[in-house]
This record gives sequence, structure tokens and C-alpha cells, in this order.
Amino acid sequence: MAMRRGTNLPRMGDFNQSVILEAIRRSVDGLSRIELVDATGLSAQTVTNITRRLLDEGLIAEAGRTINGPGKPRVTLRLVAESRFAVGVHLDPAVITVVLLDMSGAVRRRRSVRTGDKAPESIADAMAHTVETVVEDSAVDRRLVAGVGVAVPGPLDAERGTVIDPPKLRGWRRVPLRAVVAEASGFDVMLEKDTVAAAVGEQWTGRWAADGSFVFVYLGTGIGASLVRDGDAIRGSSRNFGEIGHIIVDPAGPACSCGARGCVDVVCTPQAIVERAERAGLFADTVDPEDVQAVEARFTRLCERATDGEPAAVAALETAAAHLSILIAVLSDLLDVDRVVLGGPCWAILSDLYLPILPEMVHRRSATRALRSIPIDGTVVGEDVGAVGAACVVLDAVLTPRASDLYLDD
Repeated sequence: MAMRRGTNLPRMGDFNQSVILEAIRRSVDGLSRIELVDATGLSAQTVTNITRRLLDEGLIAEAGRTINGPGKPRVTLRLVAESRFAVGVHLDPAVITVVLLDMSGAVRRRRSVRTGDKAPESIADAMAHTVETVVEDSAVDRRLVAGVGVAVPGPLDAERGTVIDPPKLRGWRRVPLRAVVAEASGFDVMLEKDTVAAAVGEQWTGRWAADGSFVFVYLGTGIGASLVRDGDAIRGSSRNFGEIGHIIVDPAGPACSCGARGCVDVVCTPQAIVERAERAGLFADTVDPEDVQAVEARFTRLCERATDGEPAAVAALETAAAHLSILIAVLSDLLDVDRVVLGGPCWAILSDLYLPILPEMVHRRSATRALRSIPIDGTVVGEDVGAVGAACVVLDAVLTPRASDLYLDD
């Protein structure tokens, strides 16, 4: 697997330390100092100095010796997963999910709370209380918690830490969520779009090359996208990259609030799929489209019926997959990435139905099909990818090397 390369220029100590720590974190069995020299391109003396500092700080530990040819045995260095932690929070219109991650990305504690139709203040209080409960239950030293990441539906004002009119969250107009959670929890808080957080979580697992690229298509109450390029999540100028709701995938589809017909927002979301199934007579009645939990329950039932082989339900979800394939083809053609990854709260119940048919659908529509087939994978993080990703945003900010860290201030 490709590793980031370090630099032997002066004033690069923090960057090089991050390079070495990332290389050790991504290795399966740990790395020796000689292997770190090969992987990072740093001098042996630089590697020795940095690993000594990391050992002193307890971020890594010596984990045995190996003999590989003549000379002294090599000391293997491994990550100390419990040396740092981060809390991740995902705000979904139906539920708050909170996780505590160690530095390896493993979930140590998890808790979820149904939100219902509550005021923003009540939800923010519940969020802060759940964060406190998770940390207390874990018995982790609070001083080892690097911070709290909060993943929210967009759009958001990243500079002010506010959430701006997210869909399906009534009354959420410029809610200063970052400040509220920070004050209530006592931790530093980072606010991130749920789609971007999911991509960071996927990248943090180490499944993909550190310098690779992929589009993450997020399937939740709404549908969004995020992009990882050269190992970094792309956030955009306003940190709202991935608002794809008004891409047209079915010109004959329902009217959208933007004035067009057949946009992603009114064709590909669970609510849109449920409404289409109801119109086709798959259910005896209809549910209130504004009742997020009722729509979620009906969507789950539709997927279960399709999994059981009911022809009408299978046909409904195959139609949904065809619409989604148009969106994926547009994104992969536009962004020219190595692969596409699908995830989010709805992915688990859709994966068995979608994965067998999506790759071929996308390939038929791809502008580069004569050159390659775009790999399409499901997330390895699971349905909590938003919360896990939010915690990884904190760890990523603290530990991942990036070229922008090398810029000098005026």
C-alpha cells in the first residue's frame, strides 16, 4: 500500500512526525525503523529522533524484535491505540448516534438516542449529555480525548459552527451547534458535514491507499456525496462540497422544489422511493412524508420484502438502483476517481440488492467504459459511518500529514 513521503527539509518536524505515525498506524503488524526509512523517504537519523519522541509520548510502543538476514534484530514499532481517543456524534433527523474511538479507529463505546420532533435546544442538550455518558461509561481518562466531532446534514456555516436549515430538522435555522456542544461537554468540537465525515472515516480505516481517490455516495434520509483525492477529503470553499440533491436523474420524474423535474432529492431518497412504491400500490395506505420515522419504517419494510423475493418490491428497488446509477455515473465521470464507495444509514439494507446490479448499470453509462470499469464497493465502517467518521475527523486533524501544514505564515 502506498505511503505518504516525508521531507528532510528544515522546519518540517511536525509534518514528518505525522508521516511516521500514519505509516505505523496503517501497517498491520507494525514497522521497524529501517522499514520506516523505506516507506517515508526520511533519513535514518530523522526516523530515529521522531520515533524516540513518539515512544516518550506513549503514541507508539516497541512490540518485539524480528530477525531478517544478517545484522542486529529489528525492533517492531506499533501504534498504542489507547493513547488517544475521539468522540464522534452523528445528527440524523431521526436519531443521534455517539461513538468513542481509539486511535486505531476501533469503536470502544456506542450509544444512540431517538430525537423525535424536538426543538434544536433539546436535541443539542441530548447530544451533549450522550457524549458525557459515553465518555464516563468508557472509564477513559478525559485528558486523552482529543475532542468531539459532530457530523450534521448540510448546509453548514463552518466558520461560525452553525447548522443552516437542514432538511427534515424543523426549526434548525442557524443553530450554533459547535458552541453549544463545546460549552456543555467541555471538549473542543469540530463540526463537519455528515457526507464528508463518512469519507474521512472510510479513509481512516486504511482500506484504501493513502494517496488514492474515491467518491463516497452517502445514503441516508437524504443523499449526498463526498470526495477523497490524494488521501484527503475535499471540503470546498464553504465546506459544503457534495450537495447533489438537484442533479437530474429522471427528467420524467416528480417536480422538485428547485423547479426542475426528477432531481435526486425527489427520486433517489428513501422518502421518494416509498412514495413511488405507494403510488404503485405496494402499500394499502400512505405515510406522512414529513414523518421521518414512519418513512424509515416503511422503507425498511419495502427492502425486506424485496430481499424475500417479492417481485413488485424487487422491481421498485431495481428502479431506484437505476436512478442511483445515473447519479454515480455523473459523479465518477466528472471527478475521475479510482473507485466509488457507498455507505450511510440506509446502505446495510440496500447492499445485497444494489451491489450485484449497480456496477454494470454504471459501466453502461460511464464515459470511460472503453478504458476501465469503475470499482463500486460498500463501506466497511457500517451504518454508524457518520458518527465514526466524525470521530475520525478529530483524529485526522490531529494526526494525518497534509501538504497545507507546510505553508509558512506571513
